[in-house]
Amino acid sequence: MGEWIEACGSDDVEEEDVIRFDHAGRVFAIYRSPDDEYFATDGLCTHEHVSLADGLVMDEIIECPKHNGRFNYKTGEAKGAPVCVNLRTYRVKVEGGAVFVEV
Repeated sequence: MGEWIEACGSDDVEEEDVIRFDHAGRVFAIYRSPDDEYFATDGLCTHEHVSLADGLVMDEIIECPKHNGRFNYKTGEAKGAPVCVNLRTYRVKVEGGAVFVEV
């Protein structure tokens, strides 16, 4: 079991959007789905280590801003070239208006 870390407020992430969260020298991405659920992945693209927080979120896909590689942010699965390595995903919970990530 990992440690639960407060990443942001639940209102800090707009629906169908992503924000960056840095903790202990690592970069994470926090997403809010159209269904008002929260998800977390590694925050850097597996292709060229660009911050995914600058990317475009559509449904359950995050598109990297550099080369348009796509990932399913719910599963971490690489969905479009040039990315071929999946993102690591993390468990998320919302309590008292805050989003927590298990790291």
